[in-house]
Amino acid sequence: MRGRKPHPLAVGRADLTRLQQIARSLCLPWYQVRRARIILAQAAGQRTRDIAQQVECDVRTVRRTCRRYQVCGVSGLLARANRPGRPAQISPLQRAKIVQLACLEPVAEGLHITHWSSLDLARQAVVDRIVPAISSRSVRRILQEVDLQPHRTRFWKTARLDAEFLERAIRILWCYTYADHLAHHGFWVVCTDELPNFQILERQPIRRAVPGSIEQREFEYKRHGTINVLVFFVVHSGRMNALCIDTKDADHYVGALRSFRRQHRHLEGVYLIHDGDPSHTAANTQDYLAEFGRWWHSCRTPVNASWLNQAELLLDAFELHYLKRGSWQNRADFADHINAAWPEYNHRYAHPFEWKWSIPKMRQWFAKHAG
Repeated sequence: MRGRKPHPLAVGRADLTRLQQIARSLCLPWYQVRRARIILAQAAGQRTRDIAQQVECDVRTVRRTCRRYQVCGVSGLLARANRPGRPAQISPLQRAKIVQLACLEPVAEGLHITHWSSLDLARQAVVDRIVPAISSRSVRRILQEVDLQPHRTRFWKTARLDAEFLERAIRILWCYTYADHLAHHGFWVVCTDELPNFQILERQPIRRAVPGSIEQREFEYKRHGTINVLVFFVVHSGRMNALCIDTKDADHYVGALRSFRRQHRHLEGVYLIHDGDPSHTAANTQDYLAEFGRWWHSCRTPVNASWLNQAELLLDAFELHYLKRGSWQNRADFADHINAAWPEYNHRYAHPFEWKWSIPKMRQWFAKHAG
């Protein structure tokens, strides 16, 4: 290939490791990622014009980036350049007032919108005479600096904090803490939960993603009824078992427990963690668990605190990989898919979840919020 040979660029081992981490980052600013990729490509001996095409910039940008690294090192390379121009017109007090405005409900300003957008905040800041003029981009930058996201929301369910809550929570956390130790002595900690009334939908063939076009799905679909998916999650290994049940009631739940016990007769016992669903607290279920009380050790999650059940994490992961984009022609087709999917999940994805709740943390949290 004709052209001037690339100038060799020496990069130290410490700088090389750091630049490689930055070049692979998905959360750092783009200008830092691009500069790191330029330096790595130049150090690898690539030509300047080829580097410019790869990172989609001008040749002069590549040369200027290399000079910056040679003069200032990695710290100077990653720093944002001080550009000449008009100084910032928004004072710290104005910034604080914009943040305070974003923390208010829009109804407090006489508006009927349900939440703020950056454009709405920019308009309201001008109306309230906080600033004479401001763009939505500047508002986003101000909110980003304080990690405030008024456009987002997250669901929350308030638990009933009483003595029974603390007792049940501590028992479940004890099981999680000593799951490995219990497994060594023949006792498994198993979480159960249902994916209730899952709709079996059939869609037209999906147009898979191709270069230049994302995956496309037909909006219309055919319904083939609903079905319930019951899962068993083994805490110490992260492995699962799943089956489809027609009705979410005590009889089907007890039948699933009987089947699980037959498959694992080699165990000394199971600490069963489940929520307060009617099928779990029904008389038939309680009679069965009492009949085999030496093998089943039932642990119910507190009221409105099913988040203590790790099976919910499993259902989220399983649904993401195996149910989110599925299409099935009938209930039997869906059941066959479930029977084939959970062994594959155990082979590809099974791992114990990283559980950060501990008994001391729960006691501290309870003492802080129970009052």
